[in-house]
Amino acid sequence: MKILSRVLGMFCLGVMLTGHVALGQEGPFSIQIEPESPRMQVGDELQLTVRVIDGEGKEVKDPSLRFFSRGRKIVGADRSSGMLTAMDGGEAQVIVMYSPPSQQRSDRVRKDITVSVAFPPLKEIQFVDLPSKIFVGTSIPLSLKVIDEKNNIRKDLIPQVVSQNIAVAQTDAFNNLLPLATGKCLIQAEIEGIDVAQEIEVLPNPVVEISLASEQTQARTGDVIAFDALTKDKGGNEISDVPVLFTFQGKADNPSYTAGGMIEQDGRFVAYEPGMYQVTATCGNLSATKAVKITKRDIQKPIEFIGRGSVTNVHTSDLWVWEGVDGRDYAVTGTWGADGEAYFWDVTDPASIQIIDTFKVDARTVNDVKVSEDGTVCIISREGASNRKNGIVILDVTDPTNVTQHAVFDEGLTGGVHNLFIYQDHVYALSNGERYDIINIEDPKKPEKVGTFELDTPGHSIHDVWIEDGIAYSSNWSNGVQMVDVGNGMRGGSPSNPVKISSYAYPSGWNHAAFPFKSPSTDKFYVIGGDEAFPRGININDNPTYPAGYLHVIDFSDLDNPKEVAHYEVPDAGSHNFWIEGETLYVANYNGGLRIVDISGDLMGDIFKQGREIAWFKPTDPKGRVPNAPMTWGPQPHKGHIFFSDWNSGIWAVKMKSPEKPTQ
Repeated sequence: MKILSRVLGMFCLGVMLTGHVALGQEGPFSIQIEPESPRMQVGDELQLTVRVIDGEGKEVKDPSLRFFSRGRKIVGADRSSGMLTAMDGGEAQVIVMYSPPSQQRSDRVRKDITVSVAFPPLKEIQFVDLPSKIFVGTSIPLSLKVIDEKNNIRKDLIPQVVSQNIAVAQTDAFNNLLPLATGKCLIQAEIEGIDVAQEIEVLPNPVVEISLASEQTQARTGDVIAFDALTKDKGGNEISDVPVLFTFQGKADNPSYTAGGMIEQDGRFVAYEPGMYQVTATCGNLSATKAVKITKRDIQKPIEFIGRGSVTNVHTSDLWVWEGVDGRDYAVTGTWGADGEAYFWDVTDPASIQIIDTFKVDARTVNDVKVSEDGTVCIISREGASNRKNGIVILDVTDPTNVTQHAVFDEGLTGGVHNLFIYQDHVYALSNGERYDIINIEDPKKPEKVGTFELDTPGHSIHDVWIEDGIAYSSNWSNGVQMVDVGNGMRGGSPSNPVKISSYAYPSGWNHAAFPFKSPSTDKFYVIGGDEAFPRGININDNPTYPAGYLHVIDFSDLDNPKEVAHYEVPDAGSHNFWIEGETLYVANYNGGLRIVDISGDLMGDIFKQGREIAWFKPTDPKGRVPNAPMTWGPQPHKGHIFFSDWNSGIWAVKMKSPEKPTQ
């Protein structure tokens, strides 16, 4: 065992940025904040004044404070200074945390305040893509933008639209426009004294015939079927600019199930349950229907426990599995909230996983571990160092039974490194949850920082980064997935000059991990973004933890217009890290265990309900750090086995088996 130094505490599981950490409010210290209930205008900046008072009533000098915003789209909080920036109207929780020099958990304290941001006055309303000509008998959903004086789009306001000539066209309570007769009509929208009007012309509906076609009359649950509606006029000419409404109905084979599914208005349909379905295309008073038979996807496989490396005295963090230079297979796992140890394992025989070395660093948490492509260099992250320098430690793992240190690199990384990645002799290391620094390790004994990538939005933060084909995919909580050229050439980027390519953010703001996926069967390019959230806190020593969140499937085929098209959500479980190999998704679903999912073909709708889950495995250990409480952290397929780490019980190996054929 190699010992760099004994370390003291720090509390972080990767959720600190979301504020979903259950910490005690009692203790010898208290926090006073001025103002306690800030009120701001969009665009304002406000410096919080914070005093920490000890148990004797004395003010602590130069306290170590951290500031977090739960609602960064409304209020950004500089994590070090407490400067608030109001970005949008609404309310946000701002969390102030104090860690005393003792680093004892019982001494830590936090205080939450509510920041109210007034909405700016409205500036204008705009119709979005409202055609100047529409047709009798059709239906048009009206879309509008409400824009305030700060040029923010007010999604919380929905103007009511009315028609000034109800004999020609009417609107319903949901702002659908219903053309009734030929003629011209003024359509008007109003809210808070701001209005907009646009004239439309209603024309006779030229469609006299509609038909519905599809290449498929039978499919499995989860298969996306494309339906094409063909509309023609009296002369038999195809009409392409008349709106067609797609709907479906069905009857499930199981009488107690709902024949659920999803249909898009481009005619694509996916069913969740086996049964008979009918897809209908409607144009005015004409409609066409086509039936389709849906069968069970039937892809489930048995999964077999192979072996494990038990760790029950401390929490286990991430893992990495690789083939060593000697041809044997090895793994490294980190530890969380403990004594700064990384464990090295021989996993050549997954049924007999053996610990072969332990490397100890100055940290409480070794959250992330990665090994270079050639299997010679391991990088481990540090959080909670006794000297607060943190950073990364570069190790020589040419002989994993005798791990030695190349170098420690902490320049610019003293705020703590939560996650990192190695790609082509460069380390991408998160710094203080705000950015990632890029460090050249061509000579691992002489690491050198060569670049950095950081967003410029107030209160921005980052949790993870993954590199493939010269593109960095970072997970930036409320700012979502960021695609950055770090050597791909698409935008002329390099490690010393990272250049943003595209991004996508979803409403929850829980973006914690991202993994790219080019579908071999459809040629579509997806990025899967994963959540992390702990709405009921984290139980470290006793009871199970119940996280939340799920995986978002984002279609990045059009880099300028990425679109969320599907999701994978396990009931009553929260998502964490995941891996894709071929067209199979391996998910560490925390308390939901390891899940293995089929992501072949077009992806659309609720993947969990479609029967795409191939197998699942929940690791339980009555002697675990929290007994019998699965908290699966990170999976990795390797040479036919699936290895994964579990927060409460160590490293595991399982294997999927082919289903047994029924005897004749």
